[in-house]
Amino acid sequence: MSLRFARLFTATLIGLSASATVLAAAGTQLVWRGDITTARGVVTDVAKAWEKSGKGKIELQPFNTASGIDAVVKGSADLAGSARPAVGAAEQSLTFTPVAWDALVMVTYPSNPVSNISLKQLHEIYMGHITNWKELGGNDAPINLYAVASPADGVEYSLRRLLFGRGNQPVAAPRLYVNVAKLEEGVTLDKQGLGASTLAGASSNRKVKILSIDGVAPSMSTVSSGTYPLYTELYLVTNDSSPKAAEVKEFISFVTSSKGSSLLRSHSLVPYADGAALAAKDASRRAAIASAVGTRANAGQPMTTPAAVAAAPAAAAAVAAKETALAKAQAASKGAKAAKTTKGTVAATAAEPPKFARVVAGVSTSAHMSFVGVHAEAFTMSDNAKIGGRFAKVRADAVTVRGKPVAKAADASEKSTTVATPKVAEAKPAPKPAKVVAKAGKPAASRTYKVAAGDTLYSIAKKNAIDVNTLRAMNGLKDNNVRLGQVLKVGAR
Repeated sequence: MSLRFARLFTATLIGLSASATVLAAAGTQLVWRGDITTARGVVTDVAKAWEKSGKGKIELQPFNTASGIDAVVKGSADLAGSARPAVGAAEQSLTFTPVAWDALVMVTYPSNPVSNISLKQLHEIYMGHITNWKELGGNDAPINLYAVASPADGVEYSLRRLLFGRGNQPVAAPRLYVNVAKLEEGVTLDKQGLGASTLAGASSNRKVKILSIDGVAPSMSTVSSGTYPLYTELYLVTNDSSPKAAEVKEFISFVTSSKGSSLLRSHSLVPYADGAALAAKDASRRAAIASAVGTRANAGQPMTTPAAVAAAPAAAAAVAAKETALAKAQAASKGAKAAKTTKGTVAATAAEPPKFARVVAGVSTSAHMSFVGVHAEAFTMSDNAKIGGRFAKVRADAVTVRGKPVAKAADASEKSTTVATPKVAEAKPAPKPAKVVAKAGKPAASRTYKVAAGDTLYSIAKKNAIDVNTLRAMNGLKDNNVRLGQVLKVGAR
């Protein structure tokens, strides 16, 4: 073999080897599609680090939650990003792996004087009961509520699940966008705007202002400790039957590695392993939120999949084991008789559905604790037994005084549980307030209430056990607006 031929042969082999390497690299390219939230906080920087390490290419297609999950189901994407767990039968075949904790945050215009909002106020805004910034201590201007168009959007779904107990709850948000990035753009142009985003995305956006919730500002520390109530998991969604399942699994391992975790922290995210104990607090957290807003907690689907819990550090498992051991010790000390009584009570509770099980708005009552958890504007001042039962299917206003119904429940016989989108309706004609006759012919002194920060007409009525229509009529109010420091009549002394 001549030297020239040998050199040509060697060059050919090197060229073929290089071509094989290029083809191999091209073969390991992954396609990620999903929500803007996960793209901004998790995937973008991690994908760059993945490529620099020589592990392959990742094509990013950020848009929204539904498009990403659908692409993984159909096989046109290898991974998706989501700020919510699996929803619906089609998604149950996919694997949702939690990789980080983020905060759901409310953003508004930077010059807005309102810096804090309560969970109750947030609930009332989304229901259309609070419509003016002055009700939150701000300017006398309408609240322009923004939302993402898809009810299955990760941010919207997770926020509504916390506030209402159901992720697909209709809300009074007429301004809709395709994703949170576009929503934030809308808020930057509207001094009265308000919408939901995430800490990872909004923290770097100087054109929006992030509100505190019940006096707690969202941050990595308040999320990891659980003191900020509106936290959620960010997931990477995969299909175990994908031809690239092995490469996808390796990428997820890279995301959760020390290098990947450092990149997550740079975006104000808490790596999932750092906040694993938050999953154990989820049920109590949701119960506390439900109590604050006056709705029922969603005790159904847990935050994480069983596989994710098993892969997390043992912190959450240790807490659960400790609570289980304590519960067993308490049960043993009570004896067989107590256990038998408890069993009977549980059986009775399971057999009989709770009162007002399907009412769908908030309730104020001065009569019975059994009304707790009703979700409609149903006010009563007497024994509900006198007016014919439990209101199990009340779906609209039901107002009763001294046992006589004065406002009929909307189609109480209908079996559908569909909830219409909340609307800000005009106030209904209020009944005339009952005359108060004082002793010895003297006029009765009025009992008053001074409006404090965060108060609404509904909350004032509830605090003073008075019908909101009566409260409005007593004070000559034409709408539900009250101002800070205003003195209202709430009854007779």
